[in-house]
Amino acid sequence: MAACRGQAPGSEQAWLEAAHAFIQETLCPLGKESNVQLTQLVIDCVKTTWLSEGRNLGFTLPLSYSFVSVQNLRTHQRLPCCSHLSWSSTAYQAWAQEAGLSGTLPRERLLLLGTLTDLSGDLEQECRNGSLYVRDNTGILNCELIDLDLSWLGHLFLFPSWSYLPPAKWNSSGDGHLELWSAPVPVIPLTVSAGPLTPIPVLYPQAASRLLRHSSKLRVVQPNLAGKLVRLSALVKSQKKAYFVLTLGELPPADSQTGSYVSVIVQVPAQLVWHRALWPGRAYVLTELRVSKIRGHRYRVWRTSPSSHLLPLKPENVQEQELDLDRPLLEADPKPLPRPSNSQERKEQKELVQSSILLSYTGMVTGVLNQPAGLYELDGQLGLCLAYQEFQGLRRVMRPGVRLEIPDIHLLQSVGGWTKRPVLAACLRGAILLRSFSPRKPEAQSSSQTQSSLYEHLVWERRLGLPLYLWATKALEELASKLCPHVLRHHQLLQHSSPRQPGLGLRLLTPTLAVLAPPRIPSRNAHKEILGEPHLCPLQKYARLQTPCSFPTLATLKEEGQSRAWASFDPKTFLPLPEASHLTSYQLNQRLAWSWLRLLPSTFHPAQVLVGVLVASSHKGCLQLRDRSDSLPCLLMNKHSQPLTDPQLIGCLVRAERFQLVIERNVRSNFPSWKELSMTGFIQKQQARIYVQFFLADALILPVPRPFLHSATSSTPRQPEPTLPEGPHVGQSRLFLLSHKEALMKRNFCVPPGASTEVPKPTLSFHVSGIWLGSTQRREGTGWSPPELKGAENKDQKVLLIFLGPSVRWFEFLHPGQVYRLVAPGPPTPMLFEEDGSSCISQRPLELAGCTSCLTIQDEWTLELESSQDIPDVLGVNKALPESPLTDLLNSKEKDTDSLVSFSAEILSRTLCEPLTALIWTMPGSTGARRRCVKLTVALEAADCEFPPHLDIYIEGSHLPPPLGLLPGARVYFNQLEKRVSRSHNVYCCFRSSTYVQVLSFPPETTVRAPLPHIYLARLLQGGQAPFQATAACHIVSVFSLQLLWVCAHCTSICSQGRCTLQGSTCPTQTSISQASISFLVEDGTAEAVVTCRNHHVAAALGLCSSEWTSLLELVRGPGKVALQLPGSAAQPETSAKTDEPLTLFLRTLCTSLSVLRPIVLSFELERKPSKIVPLEPPRLKQFHCGTAGDLPLLTHVNPRIRLSCLSIQEPEHSSSLGGFAASC
Repeated sequence: MAACRGQAPGSEQAWLEAAHAFIQETLCPLGKESNVQLTQLVIDCVKTTWLSEGRNLGFTLPLSYSFVSVQNLRTHQRLPCCSHLSWSSTAYQAWAQEAGLSGTLPRERLLLLGTLTDLSGDLEQECRNGSLYVRDNTGILNCELIDLDLSWLGHLFLFPSWSYLPPAKWNSSGDGHLELWSAPVPVIPLTVSAGPLTPIPVLYPQAASRLLRHSSKLRVVQPNLAGKLVRLSALVKSQKKAYFVLTLGELPPADSQTGSYVSVIVQVPAQLVWHRALWPGRAYVLTELRVSKIRGHRYRVWRTSPSSHLLPLKPENVQEQELDLDRPLLEADPKPLPRPSNSQERKEQKELVQSSILLSYTGMVTGVLNQPAGLYELDGQLGLCLAYQEFQGLRRVMRPGVRLEIPDIHLLQSVGGWTKRPVLAACLRGAILLRSFSPRKPEAQSSSQTQSSLYEHLVWERRLGLPLYLWATKALEELASKLCPHVLRHHQLLQHSSPRQPGLGLRLLTPTLAVLAPPRIPSRNAHKEILGEPHLCPLQKYARLQTPCSFPTLATLKEEGQSRAWASFDPKTFLPLPEASHLTSYQLNQRLAWSWLRLLPSTFHPAQVLVGVLVASSHKGCLQLRDRSDSLPCLLMNKHSQPLTDPQLIGCLVRAERFQLVIERNVRSNFPSWKELSMTGFIQKQQARIYVQFFLADALILPVPRPFLHSATSSTPRQPEPTLPEGPHVGQSRLFLLSHKEALMKRNFCVPPGASTEVPKPTLSFHVSGIWLGSTQRREGTGWSPPELKGAENKDQKVLLIFLGPSVRWFEFLHPGQVYRLVAPGPPTPMLFEEDGSSCISQRPLELAGCTSCLTIQDEWTLELESSQDIPDVLGVNKALPESPLTDLLNSKEKDTDSLVSFSAEILSRTLCEPLTALIWTMPGSTGARRRCVKLTVALEAADCEFPPHLDIYIEGSHLPPPLGLLPGARVYFNQLEKRVSRSHNVYCCFRSSTYVQVLSFPPETTVRAPLPHIYLARLLQGGQAPFQATAACHIVSVFSLQLLWVCAHCTSICSQGRCTLQGSTCPTQTSISQASISFLVEDGTAEAVVTCRNHHVAAALGLCSSEWTSLLELVRGPGKVALQLPGSAAQPETSAKTDEPLTLFLRTLCTSLSVLRPIVLSFELERKPSKIVPLEPPRLKQFHCGTAGDLPLLTHVNPRIRLSCLSIQEPEHSSSLGGFAASC
């Protein structure tokens, strides 16, 4: 017990002395002498109540109880408690068990006395709002009472059964409240009214309703109304005044068919407490009523006057008043206005708009779903929404165990959204009546459980229907679990400041609400909602809501994305037959090593909305979205393919509905062959890199107040990257123009003299080179002073800036062509931005970069983006991305090797391959595990080139894993790649430490593969104007070579009779696979080409169906290899088998038959040979013999043969599809 008690009484005398002192101090009027009579009355009242139940155990006084004042309860009672004067311990335990609820209110032996009043302190009558209080000399407490008798107000009572609920621990300035379980016992007996001497003249509802429509009587009559209370509205508290409406009906003897009733508005402050005393079904008399005209309402209504009284109806005390109503009516009988049927209403009917059911319900609260939003659970099976009426007083007592009676409440059976249960929702028409308190102590409340201003705004101003309101409350719960309290405080999220300055919670919901429920004007009209007939309110009509979106935590989003990525990973789908049946084990596993999946918000049900605070990682150098659960790497892009440059975005709250969730899958497997692709046991390791990419224009950026912003992950120590200083009062800065940025990678740095003797490890870092713009500036207020003048200083001095350690967080914001301000907080330091004496880079790289000084960026320094328009020195600087000419890029002359090139390109494919270096260095004793290399195939962007040339880019070594966003379909700018030329004179590029990559566009959300262009073969002789892949209608002239073989899937040695022929073979599997290749000559009347087909394309070239091709391969299984060289090729005719064997004779016959030498539609790509990038050889003279005997020589120029790789072979549909071939016949 934390309340202040009197000393533990050892006898009745001690207890009486303590009682006397308490009564004089707490209950006697202040400034008056001791009141012995009052003291005795209090003691007698306590004694009578104590003895009333017969459980006093022989004691005439409750010696175990002590008196408690209001002040002691408020200041010392920190835990919920209850006190029942007449209960024994056994009775209390039986009550707790009967309640059947855990966490029953603990019992304290306290005696509480005070005056029951509706006045808060010494307030005037006009400030009464219908609340009840218990007051003594020490203070006042708000209280709730089940059944109030108005005659109790202003009298001193003993409260035999009550409970006290203190304010939440976090709310030290708040007040607790009392729950008065039973009728209070008056200390001074109350005088019983004997009733009026003469009967009160009254009007019953039918006559009172008729009287409202007679103008002559309204000015002189202030009647008394009598009737049965049939409806009681909620207590409405507007900005101007508070009021409620009661409706009286005819007494039971009246004709039930008339159904007459009349409504009365009660708005006098002193009469608002009547709302607690009224019970539906009881009969009352209201005296001295007046007529009122409500703005916006068609008819006049009755209202109480300051002299009105509320009396229980006793038939012997009233007499029906007779009125002369023969004068003309003021108005006709009120009839409901016809509602015009419009297109909007018909549209709603088509959308299956339902009507709620108005009913009465009595039940017990069994759960609190969301107390600020007014959502509860009734009887374990129904939802209860009290948000559509003002229930601030009732909210204090609402907890499991409370019993309620709701005479008029709407039942909505299928609202959708996040709930599947029916929901009861109360509008202003019906009051929520408390019928019993809960014996259970309330759960501990956080600050978020009392912020209701935003929920009130959604109901009263935005006028959301119940389905959408339920979704909004669920969305706010998701947002609070994501962001509070580590990113935002609860009051920041749930508060609603003003329409012009909405809170963060509302701003996060507004994009969705603007589509589903545009703002409505005017807001709810309480008078129409209560008095209108037919009844209309926001709960009357509703439509089932399909959940529009959700706000998952980043951890949930990552988990769901990873789960879907691996669920969709099927090796047989990635490597479909018949292609997979010809791949070796190494090729199979290499093709499965990397893949990616893109998930759009629409692929989730409901659609996902991305919300998090934007931070810059000081460990990885990338941007991240972060919430309480996790962090998610992200790639952001500005409009018009511009990169992100403003560091002020760090720490902002980001909301994105359009984004791409990318999952890059890395798999290490050892599938022996294609036959085992369905066996997951051959997958050794699975890893996924998950990140999100979106455009800044598609996101809502909300600044977060700096004092409340810190790391969004509670387990992560606070880092400098999530926040930016608000601007220290002291500091210095310097402007620089960034000209080049190098790759973010691990680098080795020189160890300064006297440093640790340990071998330094490579450090994640990057370099930028730029030009100082002016000298150092010092902070002056909120701005910067003019640059310091130094005569010997060169304003165009080139500098190399080194970012390592936590400063790598600035990597994503630094881009060439932009002007930045380097800010160093703290007191001014001379020569701070001059050359770093302890630089960890040697002088030679500085000379190669053309820089005269080097500066290492300190961890606490920050960057700010400056507008180049305000700096005259950089107005003429070209900000376009530098690109190498296409001719220089594809030139393969030896003198141009090892040059650095820059270009923009679209990524066509991304695969893993072996490193370019043939020699793999390994540590002694290591197994020599190989690191793989990433190969990008790109299509170069060229304005004057119809068909862009293709190029391979290799990423290996310290550049792995590759930067985010290098995905097929993305447009990327590559700066300072190293150009190399292969032995076959193909140009390719490699990443180097100077390489800078900028993603220009993300892969398109919908990929529609464009058909290959249909061309003549002569088009391929035009060099750079030829497509890399195309389709041509041509004719197979002759076959040059054919090779069919079976090889070991592991070591690729020839397999004869299904066995590997490698001597000493230790292959883990004896699986053999078939491989095939064919080379033939085609022409279309414009040019000739040598085409190479492999594996399953050979069957199409030979014109064999699937069964014939399978039978042919089975015949080859015996010898293991069949290779033919036919006349007409450059090589000498030879074969690996005897020429007289049936299989050899069959293949020779087949290759020279018309079933092979036929018209085809060939899809192809250029072989990566010198003819692709160097000028083709000129046409050569060739002699042909014409005539019947072939004795007529013909000499003509013939173009060189083109070399192509087959992509597919189709049979022509009709002769006209042969194109050039048909024209040449």
